[in-house]
Amino acid sequence: MPEPTASAAPAVPTVLTVLTTTDTEEKAADLARGAVHARVAACAQIGGAPVTSVYRWDDGIETAREWQVLFKTTAARYAALEAWLLDAHDYETPEIIATTVVRGSAAYLEWVERETAE
Repeated sequence: MPEPTASAAPAVPTVLTVLTTTDTEEKAADLARGAVHARVAACAQIGGAPVTSVYRWDDGIETAREWQVLFKTTAARYAALEAWLLDAHDYETPEIIATTVVRGSAAYLEWVERETAE
């Protein structure tokens, strides 16, 4: 009896979630809309309520209310998104953290790739 052959899974793009924060809901909305308009992110979600951030800055401990923005993009478009955020963001050193999506709906991941295509 022949051995079963492994079928290769269809290739799906490497998708990232990219997190940043800002100090007002309006600025969060501007970053979200601007990145999607520039096609460096397929979509962005703004956290429903501000978070409290505690961090060290200029030799002191700071506490601030911030809004989180979570972008969906591809690994291929990450550098463009990061450059766009660095230009558009008003923080001196904005939080920009990318996490690889290890699993997801193939249709959704392909949609992210289509919406961020150059």
